[in-house]
Formats: sequence, structure tokens, C-alpha cells
Amino acid sequence: MDAKVLIESFAEFARSKNVDRPTMIRILEDVFRAMIRKKFETDENFDVTINADKGDLEIFRIREIVDDNSEDIWDFDKISLTDARKIEPDFEIGEEVYEKIELEDFGRRAVQMARQTLIQRIKDLEKDLLFNKYEEQVGEIVSAEVYQILGREILLIDGEGNELILPKGEQIPKDRFRKGDSVKAIVHKVDMMNGTPKIILSRTSPVFLERLFENEVPEVYDGLITIVKIVREPGERAKVAVESYDDRIDPVGACVGMKGSRIHAVVRELQNENIDVINFTENLDLYVSRALSPAKVSSIAVNEETKRISVYLKPDQVSLAIGKGGFNIKLASRLVGYEIDVFRELNEYEEEDVDLAEFADEIEAWIIEELKKTGLDTAKSVLALTREDLLRRTELEEGTIDEIFRILRQEFEQ
Repeated sequence: MDAKVLIESFAEFARSKNVDRPTMIRILEDVFRAMIRKKFETDENFDVTINADKGDLEIFRIREIVDDNSEDIWDFDKISLTDARKIEPDFEIGEEVYEKIELEDFGRRAVQMARQTLIQRIKDLEKDLLFNKYEEQVGEIVSAEVYQILGREILLIDGEGNELILPKGEQIPKDRFRKGDSVKAIVHKVDMMNGTPKIILSRTSPVFLERLFENEVPEVYDGLITIVKIVREPGERAKVAVESYDDRIDPVGACVGMKGSRIHAVVRELQNENIDVINFTENLDLYVSRALSPAKVSSIAVNEETKRISVYLKPDQVSLAIGKGGFNIKLASRLVGYEIDVFRELNEYEEEDVDLAEFADEIEAWIIEELKKTGLDTAKSVLALTREDLLRRTELEEGTIDEIFRILRQEFEQ
């Protein structure tokens, strides 16, 4: 293989990988200089000129002519007068000899190895470019096409044919994709695994929801509305705290849109995830009340030392505050940064009810705490539910629930 064929084939391959010309030339020169060092031990006195467009390569070895008896004759950049005159008969001491080195002089094996090295260098460069490209896009939305569905992840292809990964844990539980589907997600992280970029996407990250709001709500994109915090149970419920420094802009109304037009697009993308948009405030009591929406809070008591908040609601508001699967109260707690305990307000007809704390001798403390987490703080509030209700709301076992019912019923029978 001559130099022209080698360079032209490499240049064509490099162009197909979108490698720019200066980088292409640098890689070619690096590889040829490596060949020189392997054959001559140094490349310091060699001049390498490459024209990738025409496939031209010129390598010159530059040496100074010294007397045959000179002590410097063995230096890498010196040549004896006798040897110099074999190249050109009229050379004199002190002149420089430019000796052209042909690619074939390196041997067939060295040339083949150079070709393989050039291809590998481009592939390595391509991996570096891919890594850098997606590292800059971490936290941004990308669209890619599903091409293979595996048990623990989905493999996708971007517009340039690069492989992206959407792990099972980063998918919304209700996500159901088929080969060829277009998928939106954010670039979650980019790792280099054994020299190969691994690009991980996510649809469960709060950042994904934030970017969707930016796409659908111009005021958020322009910075007129700030998203203070987002908490999510992907596919189930999310709470988004927003604020605006412009009194003329209603941040909640702008995010929801006319008849919900803006938020509906976000909800559809998130597999009908229920999204509560809340107006942020520094007033903690008001913030907690908004966070527990749609429940209406009667009163609030804050314990700064334990970072817990006791919230009191009318009986018909307790289930709303807790929400399906307990998601509403969990998300509200994460949004405000306090543990929220829900308590029922007793009316005049419920005074004969008994607080669960009164049963501490018969019911273990952790069980009482588990019941209180779901807003059940009195005996009658527990007895008003069925075994199935308690199984769904708590992590208690059937036998434990039956024993609780027995103890509480016994109290009222007495």
C-alpha cells in the first residue's frame, strides 16, 4: 500500500466520522512520527508534510554533514561526508542533507500497522467527541428512537446513530415502548466504561419535568417564572413550587395555561402523572397548606427542633391530605423539607373517642406510629376502616391488623 492510497482511504474514513481537517492532519502526523521513532529511535530531525486532500506524503530526514573522523558522527542528526556524497556527490562539510524517506522503507508490516492505528485513533476520537457532546447536554431533553427492548433497559438510537440507554429504574412505571417509538428523556449522566461512552437517560428525574415546563411555558423558559423545587413519584404524582418576581404574572395560572392547555401536554408526556403546581411562599404555614392541596388544613403546629409539622384537618379532609397510596403527604413533606404528621380534628360528637396513645400498653409503639402516619390517631378512625383499607394504607400484616381491631373493639364493648 503506497502513501497516496493509505492517506486517501484514511481521509475518507475520517470525513465519514465528521472529523475536521486539522484534527485529521494531526492524527496522520502523529502516526507517521510514531513509525519514524520505531525505525530511527527519534523523530526530532525529521520533517513530515501531509496533504490529505491529494493524498501526498513527504518525509525528510535532516542531518548535518561532518568530517568522517568527527566525534559527532554517531549523533542522530549528523552524517559523515562519505555517506552524504553517496546521496549527492558535491556535498561539503557543514551543509544539511535532506534525505527523502519513502513509506515503503518502513516495511509492509509497519504500513499495515499504521493503517490499523489510524482507524483506531479515529474511533477513539469519535468516542471522545461523543462523550464530550453528551456531557455538555446533561440535564437537557433529547429525543431518540427505540431499537431494542431488554429486560433491564431500553436501547435507543439518536439522529447520528449513537446508542443511548434508558434503564428500567429511569422509566416511568407506566411507560410502554415498542421498537421504532420516539422517546423523550433527559441526559441523566455520561460515563466512560472501558473506553466507550455510556449515555444514561432518565424520564423519572425531577429535571425532566422541569425541562418539560420550560418547553411548554414561555415564562419559565424566559426566567419570568422560577421553579423553586420539584418532587415526584414518577407516573403517580408531582408537586411543583413556582414563584414570580413580577406581580403582574400569576405563576400558577401561567404554568397551568388556559383550561389546562399547557400542563396537559406535560401530563400526557408523563403518562398522566398528577401534577400540583403550588405558589411558593416563605410563610411556612401557608406553604404547608398549599403543599397538602387539595386537602383543606384547619391548623398547623411546627416543631423546629424535630423538623416535624403537625397538621390538623377535619375528618373528611384526612384522606385527601394523605392521598392515594400516601403520595400526597409524602410529596408535601419532601417539598417543604419537614416530616408532616396528619391528625383528625374531633367534633363534639367524637369526644367519646379514644386516642391511640392510650393503647400503648397493648399495641406496640411502632404500630401506633405507622397508623398515625396515615392520619389514624384515634380508635374510632381505625375502626371506621376495613382490613383491606389498612392493608392498602399501611405496611402492617393481616394478623397484626386483626389484633388491632380486636383490642380497639374490646375497648368500646367495655
